[in-house]
Amino acid sequence: MREILYLTKRNSLVYLRDRRAVFFSILSMLIVLGLMVIFLGSMNSQDLVALLQQYGGERDLAQDEENAERLIQMWTLAGILVVNSVTVTLTVIGIMVQDEEQSRLASFYVTPVKRGKLVLGYVLAAWLTGAALSILTLAAGEIYMVLKGWGLLPIAVLAAMCGMIFLNTFVYASLGYLLAMFIHSYSAWGGMLTIVGTLVGFAGGIYLPMSAFSERLQTVLKCLPVLQGISMMRRVCLEEITETTFEGMPPQAVEIFQEKMGITLTAGEEIISVGAQFSILMLYGILAIGIAVILNKRRKLRDRTN
Repeated sequence: MREILYLTKRNSLVYLRDRRAVFFSILSMLIVLGLMVIFLGSMNSQDLVALLQQYGGERDLAQDEENAERLIQMWTLAGILVVNSVTVTLTVIGIMVQDEEQSRLASFYVTPVKRGKLVLGYVLAAWLTGAALSILTLAAGEIYMVLKGWGLLPIAVLAAMCGMIFLNTFVYASLGYLLAMFIHSYSAWGGMLTIVGTLVGFAGGIYLPMSAFSERLQTVLKCLPVLQGISMMRRVCLEEITETTFEGMPPQAVEIFQEKMGITLTAGEEIISVGAQFSILMLYGILAIGIAVILNKRRKLRDRTN
């Protein structure tokens, strides 16, 4: 256990001491936030207000605008939290690729420390560091909401969101480690991170709502953990504000909006429950670790025979 804690601490500090890595992790978050708040968020808010005014009968325009802005900002925040879970954890996992490229990983292999503990050292560092930065992002988002005069989310909702942050970062730390086993150049890993950082916003329905994609592409995206994680996060944090915003509207209008914006996902005609989404994400994480362990053992046997 002591070796695992030491390795986790070492890998976390390697990432945190690399100011450029931390800076660009935060910068990517700020870029997405800026795009959403300044451009896409405003557009989505206006579309929502138009929908409420068209189908809601006699309504208070000023109140609808405020509710719509709050709903879209929280919708944005939920997406950013999951994007952080992906980008930060993969950046920390990149330490393993860097260690291999600089022959430090080979040095670890000849020590008495078991390979399983080395694996946990990398995965736990990525998991905990990613979760910590994502929770800081949540705190920053809540401060922004308070400054806007909207108040804090209920403690139960914040606790649930923190739990989902830990779940998402666990999934991407596991998947990231599995992916890193096939990449042996840190420059290649950096290029892969650029591609992932670009695609994750689209895969999670952040840059464009789900309704902008074809049904076939929506089906593919629903199989990815990114969209399931974002949907789960949004359903929890948007429940109260959605009820307030759509007060007086028929239930069908709420259902259509939630499906259009990727808040709820369907399999056939049935809405995928939060419990099912939790299970899907856990399955991704467990499978990734299981496959990585098997591959690591085979690599160990191959190393012995060489």
